[in-house]
Amino acid sequence: MRRDLNPAIVIGLFAALCITAVVLMRGATPSTTNDIIAPTHIRVLRFIDQPDGSINAIDKLTDHVVQNFQGEQGFLRGTLRALVRERKLRGIDVATERSFELIAHSGGRLTLRDPATGATIALESFGPTNTAVFSGLMR
Repeated sequence: MRRDLNPAIVIGLFAALCITAVVLMRGATPSTTNDIIAPTHIRVLRFIDQPDGSINAIDKLTDHVVQNFQGEQGFLRGTLRALVRERKLRGIDVATERSFELIAHSGGRLTLRDPATGATIALESFGPTNTAVFSGLMR
């Protein structure tokens, strides 16, 4: 019996692969861009999977839910998977260390940084639609 792949799964896997490639390339080459473009705001967030399949973005400082993401959320999930995969590769306990830094820079740049590994993803590299998923968390 032939079984067709769900297009959403294929797109999600492709997004995760692209994000992983970006994380690995950024880790391999030193970047001075973050030194030049100063952060204007940093928000430390935890992303927690919920029993209904949604993801809660929780402000670490206040412990309040900033946003609940429901549905596929391929870019959000792929981005977080890439950072968590890097933690696993480095032997960091992903169950206890869950915080990520969402950083707004002067000039409109937005990056997601894992303080546990130093891995950084330049979110604007994935276009305005994908960047908007995270930019709503800065409010």
